[in-house]
Amino acid sequence: MASRTSEQHSRQTRIAEMRRADKARDRRNKIIAITASTAIVAGLVGFGAWVLIDQKQKDEAAAKAKAAAVKNPVSGEQEWDAKKLGRNHVETPVKYEMNPPVGGDHHPRWMNCNGDVYTEPVPEVNAVHSLEHGAVWVTYNEKAPKGDLDKLSERVRKQPYTLMSPVKEQTGAIMLSAWGKQVTVESAADPRVEQFFTKYVMGAQTPEPGAACTNGLTGK
Repeated sequence: MASRTSEQHSRQTRIAEMRRADKARDRRNKIIAITASTAIVAGLVGFGAWVLIDQKQKDEAAAKAKAAAVKNPVSGEQEWDAKKLGRNHVETPVKYEMNPPVGGDHHPRWMNCNGDVYTEPVPEVNAVHSLEHGAVWVTYNEKAPKGDLDKLSERVRKQPYTLMSPVKEQTGAIMLSAWGKQVTVESAADPRVEQFFTKYVMGAQTPEPGAACTNGLTGK
């Protein structure tokens, strides 16, 4: 009888010890899980803060670069008095004083200029209407190297309110035009290309800011 009682007591003691061990293990696991979760959260928060700070610095740098591009004149740029450039809608031929034209009377319908690249010449009277809406028009002749044209085409396609087309009779190999503004560049790598885009795509010179560059003439 005493032996049976002793055996029961010993078994109960082992069960109690196992339960204590299980509870201790559960506490350790909880502590480990909480510690790991805290470290992960802290890491995510730290990484998120770093990303935000890095993005803010990039945004500030881009804003400063844009402000400088807008403020500074484009070297070698030609300008025409916007007030003297006609803005009438006409459906008759228009003779422009510059080539490519940078303003003047034009057709009621604009060329699509949502990053459109035309491989054939486009009607001047429609392209001028695009300039009135704030577009930059990139033009070139047969002197422009193919590599430069590929780079310019890629750049235009990424930029709303731009269009590109050949103009055989223009004097420069590569020219960029906005309403009342024009510059000739030597290559697609010329920093004035990016400056011209930054300054004049929907820039302060735009007579009709917010006007559409889609649902116009699509070319051939």
